[in-house]
Amino acid sequence: MAEEQEKDNTWLIAGVAIAAVIVLVVLLKQDETKHLQSGAVAQSNAEVFSKIDAKKTSNNTGNVGN
Repeated sequence: MAEEQEKDNTWLIAGVAIAAVIVLVVLLKQDETKHLQSGAVAQSNAEVFSKIDAKKTSNNTGNVGN
């Protein structure tokens, strides 16, 4: 009588683990970029750049080496 071999599930477990990691990365990446769709970043950048430009123009005193 032939002995029955026990089924090796190593590759199945590895495949499920890899698939789970890929799904988690995709889900976390979508959550991370959610704030970019609202336009808040563009508004914040515009505000920051306008303040930088205002500071550059207000510091023009004519003195070299400020």
